[in-house]
Amino acid sequence: MADDVRTDKETTPSILDRVIRFFLENKLVVILMILLVVTWGIMVAPFDWDTGFLPRNPVPVDAIPDIGENQQIVFTQWMGRSPQDVEDQVSYPLTVALLGVPKVKTIRSYSMFGFSIVYVIFKEDAEFYWSRSRVLEKLNSLPPSTLPEGVQPMLGPDATALGQIYWYTLEGRDSRGHPTGGWDLQELRSIQDWTVRYALMGAEGVSEVASVGGFVKEYQIDVDPDAMRAWNVKLEEVFRAVKMSNKDVGARTIEINRAEYIIRGIGFVKSLSDLENAVIKVNNNVPVYVKNVAHVSLGPALRRGALDKEGAEVVGGVVVVRYGENPLAAIKNVKKKIAEIAPGLPKKSLPDGTVSQVTIVPFYDRTTLINETLGTLNTALIEEILVTIIVILFMLMHLRSSLLVAGLLPLAVLMCFIAMKLFGVDANIVALSGIAIAIGTMVDMGIVLCENIVRRLEEAGPDQSRLEVIYRASIEVGSAVLTAVSTTVIGFLPVFTMQAAEGKLFKPLAFTKTFALISSVIVALTIIPALAHLIFSSRFKVKKLRGITHWALIVLGIIVAFTLNGFLGVLLALVGAFHLVESRVPQIIKRAVPFLLVAAVLLFFIIVLSEHWLPMGPEQGIVRNFIFVIMVIGGLLLSIQFFIRVYRPILAWCLDHKTLFSMIPLAILLFGGMTWLGFDSFFGWLPDGIQNSRIMSPIVNRFPGLGKEFMPPLDEGSFLYMPTTMPHASIGEALDVLQKQDMSFRDIPEIESVVGKLGRADTPLDPAPISMIETVINHKSKYVVDKKGRRVTFKF
Repeated sequence: MADDVRTDKETTPSILDRVIRFFLENKLVVILMILLVVTWGIMVAPFDWDTGFLPRNPVPVDAIPDIGENQQIVFTQWMGRSPQDVEDQVSYPLTVALLGVPKVKTIRSYSMFGFSIVYVIFKEDAEFYWSRSRVLEKLNSLPPSTLPEGVQPMLGPDATALGQIYWYTLEGRDSRGHPTGGWDLQELRSIQDWTVRYALMGAEGVSEVASVGGFVKEYQIDVDPDAMRAWNVKLEEVFRAVKMSNKDVGARTIEINRAEYIIRGIGFVKSLSDLENAVIKVNNNVPVYVKNVAHVSLGPALRRGALDKEGAEVVGGVVVVRYGENPLAAIKNVKKKIAEIAPGLPKKSLPDGTVSQVTIVPFYDRTTLINETLGTLNTALIEEILVTIIVILFMLMHLRSSLLVAGLLPLAVLMCFIAMKLFGVDANIVALSGIAIAIGTMVDMGIVLCENIVRRLEEAGPDQSRLEVIYRASIEVGSAVLTAVSTTVIGFLPVFTMQAAEGKLFKPLAFTKTFALISSVIVALTIIPALAHLIFSSRFKVKKLRGITHWALIVLGIIVAFTLNGFLGVLLALVGAFHLVESRVPQIIKRAVPFLLVAAVLLFFIIVLSEHWLPMGPEQGIVRNFIFVIMVIGGLLLSIQFFIRVYRPILAWCLDHKTLFSMIPLAILLFGGMTWLGFDSFFGWLPDGIQNSRIMSPIVNRFPGLGKEFMPPLDEGSFLYMPTTMPHASIGEALDVLQKQDMSFRDIPEIESVVGKLGRADTPLDPAPISMIETVINHKSKYVVDKKGRRVTFKF
C-alpha cells in the first residue's frame, strides 16, 4: 500500500508542470500574452521610438545614475556683506534652526560674499518633496529676530546638481547660421533674462533655467558727498526718496456723471529723468532733487560669474531638469520650445547690411550621451541575437530552433522594461548594463529548452503526440532552469541591501538583471513550448493551401530582395521554389537541401553581424571585417567542438590524478588573488630581505594589485577642465586667464568648441567662487555621425 501511495505522489504533476501544460494547450492565451507584452513593452521602452498611434510613457532615461545625497538647498542673499558677516548672521542661525527638521542626517553650509548656501542632508528613506515641505515649514516659522531685516531665505530648485542637462549661449547669427556679432553683453543678458529664460521654464519637466555671463542692466546713483553736505541731505534720505519714487500709490474711487473712476498715483520709474527728478526733501520751500546731490546713470550690476566662448565673452544659460522627471523627455521639450521661440527672437540690421538675429546655440546637450547609452543596449541586443542564431545553427544545424531562441531575447527585454516601469527603476548606463550582462543567461534558457525539445522530437516515433513529446521535454529541464535562475537571483540579494551612493549606483543593475532573468524564465517555460509545438509540428495537410504558402514565400522573397536585403530575399524565394518542385527532386538532393539552407542562413547572419559589428573599423571595408568575424567565431566554435571530442579522456585523466589536478585550481586561485589584491596581501609577512631578493623582487613588482574606481569611466566626446586661480584674483584677471586658455584650446585641431565658465551661474545649485573655472571642451567625432550620434557609413 505504501508503494502505491509513493507511486501516486511521484506521478502527480507539480505546479510548474501544470503551468507548462496549461500554456502548451492554450495557445490563444500565449498569443494574447505576447501581444500584451509587445504592446506594453513598446509603450514604456526607454528608446526614442515613434510609435504612431500607440501612446508613449517611457521609462525615465539618463546617462548616469544620480548618486548624490538626498538634500535640499536653502539659499539666502545679503548683498554687499562679507563672508564672515554672512556666516555669523545668516548661515549659523539657519543651520541651528534647521537641525530640528525630521529625518535630517547632517547640515552643511557655505558663506560667501553676498550670499549663503545651506545644504540640508536628509536620510535616504525621506521622500524628496516631503523633505522640501518640512524645510519650508521651518523657514516660515522662524522668529522675526533670527535673520537681519530684509534678508529672506528661499528654497533651492527641486532638482539635483546632476540635473544640469542643457547648456547654451546666445549669439547673433545670419540666416545661414554664421556668427555675425552686433549684440553687446547687456542686450544679450536682457534677452536671456526676460525672453529666453521664461520661455524655457515653461517646458515640461524643467525645474529652473539659470543665466550666466553678460551684464545685468541697473540704475546706478553715484552720490556727491559735497553736494549732500551743501543741501543738508543724509544718505538715508536718498535711499528713502529712491524707494518711494518707484511705486504706484492707490486711493479711493470717485463718481463723476454716474461713472466710477479709480484714483491712483503712477510712480514706477521708466527713465533716468524719473529718478533724477525724485524729491528727497524740501529746504526753505525749495525742493531738493536726486540730481542735485547725485549722478544717475545706467550701468552693469555686480556680477560673480562670466561665460567665455573661444576667447570671446558671451551670455548663456543652463537648463535644470526637475527631480524625478525624464531627462531625455525634458531635453526634447526644451528643444521644441526653442524651435517655437527662435523665429521671434530679436534681430537687427548691421552697418554692412547683414541681418543678425539672436540664436540659441547649445554647447552641452546630454541627449548625445543618453542616446549612446541606449545605443549600447541596442547594439548588445542585436549582436547577441545574431551570435545566438549563428551558434545554434552551427551546433544544432536546426534553423527553426535558432529563430525561436533569438525571438526570446526581445520579448524578455520588453518584459524587463515593463517591470522597470512598474517598480520605478530608471534607465541609465548601470541599469541597462544589467540587461546586457543577463543576455547570455537569458539565451541559455531558450537553448537548453529548445535543444531538449528538438532531441526528444527526433527520438519520438511518428505516431506519438507532438504535444506530449514537447511537454515531457519541457518538464525534464524546466525545474533545472528555474533552479539555476533562482540561484542567480538569490546571489544578488546582498546588492539590494546597499545604501547611500553604493545603493544608488548598483541597485538598478541588480533590479534590471533580476527582471531580465525572471522574464527569460517566464518566456522559456510558458511561451517557447507553445511556439515550439506550432513551429516544429506544423504541417499543411491541404495541397492547395501548401501551394499558396509556397507562392507567398516566393513573392515575399522578391519584396524583401528589393526593399531590405537582396541575399535574404533570394534565399526566401529559393526556399519557396524548392518546396513547389520538391516532389520532382531526387532523394539525394532532398537530404542535402536542409544542410545547404542552414549553411546559407549561417552565411547570411555572419555577413549581417560583420556589417553591424565592424570590429576592425569601417575604414577596413566589409571584406576584411567579414574574414575577421569568420576567424573569431569559427575559431571559437571549432575549439568548442574539439573540447567536446577530447572531454572524455581529459575527464578520465583528472579522475585518475586528483591530487595533481587539484594543484591547477589552487594555482589559478593564488595568481588570481595576487593579481586582484596584490602580492603584499598574500605574502606581506615575508621578511624584507626575501621580498627584495633577485628572485622575488620581479614577482612583487609584477603583482601590485588592481586599481579601484567607484564610478565607471565614460567617454562622451567631451572633456571638463577645471583649473583654479588664486582666491584673491579679481573677476577681470580670472576672465583674462580664461579667455587666453580657451583660445589656446581652440587652436588644437581635434577640438570642435570650447566654452568656459568662471564663478557661478544665478542658481543655488552653483556656489562656485570667482577663482573656480569650468571649461567644457567638445572633441570632434572620429567618424561622421547622424543626429543620434550613430556612426554613418558611405558607399563610393
